[in-house]
Amino acid sequence: MTTTTPPLAPEAEVSEPAKPSGGKPRRGIGTIIVRVALLAMVLAWTIPTIGLLVTSGREPDVVSNSGWWTVLSSPLDFTQWTAQNYDEVLTAQGMGNAFLNSLVVTIPATVIPILVAAFAAYAFTFMKFPGRDFFFIMLVGLLVVPLQVAFIPLLQIFGEIGIVGTFPAVWLAHAAFGMPLAVYLLRNYMEGLPGEVIESAKVDGASHFVTFWRLIIPMSTPALAAYAIFQFLWVWNDLLVALIFLGPGENEVVTVNLSTLVGTLGSDWHLLTAAAFITMIVPMVVFLTLQRYFVRGLTAGSVKG
Repeated sequence: MTTTTPPLAPEAEVSEPAKPSGGKPRRGIGTIIVRVALLAMVLAWTIPTIGLLVTSGREPDVVSNSGWWTVLSSPLDFTQWTAQNYDEVLTAQGMGNAFLNSLVVTIPATVIPILVAAFAAYAFTFMKFPGRDFFFIMLVGLLVVPLQVAFIPLLQIFGEIGIVGTFPAVWLAHAAFGMPLAVYLLRNYMEGLPGEVIESAKVDGASHFVTFWRLIIPMSTPALAAYAIFQFLWVWNDLLVALIFLGPGENEVVTVNLSTLVGTLGSDWHLLTAAAFITMIVPMVVFLTLQRYFVRGLTAGSVKG
């Protein structure tokens, strides 16, 4: 009698986990929590700014008798809005002149350190000279020195030159305080640029200046823009340096003017909020315009691999 061996059972097929329709992975609960938390943080930072803007455009008696959120019931009722607050702040309170002074201070105080730091970063990256690493370490070490310790020596030097209270004094002060960070950021970014491009320029007989101006500067745009944002916001929002080297008066900037208005206007919130929002306009526009360069430029060179 012959026995037949039963056929082997086919191997069980491994079933893949079902995917949601459309082939997209399902979002986990952690992602939802993170997004809700981020939304809450954005609202927490945005609501005070909205309240500031609303208060700055309302009548004085309305500001004193009701909260800014009451406009949400009838936002299109234009009888409760006025531009008189901004007109009075810009003309009678001197904010218009201070706004122009801030532009005169901030633009050169941003451009000067960028130009000087770009040349220095190129030298530290692509040129070989005795003591290069030592000088770079000393320059980076200045980042830990508080700027307050330099006020008295700078005032003495600027007093001997005769530029205290003038725009060149605050230009030089901001350029000196911002130079170490600028060189550090730009040098880290330039180290990550492709070396083949530099070698090709050398083979073609390009000088250091031509290589710097035609190759390095265009490729370093993200880092330059990142530092420009950082420096511009710092100089525009600065009160201490402007108060020491310029002071109140004809050459005062928006931060000094606003601090004066806080002491003189008292509880005139419709004027104080208008003045505060004027000081915020330019930094908001600059950051929103160049924000795509900010993180890319600041994180360049932080990870090597």
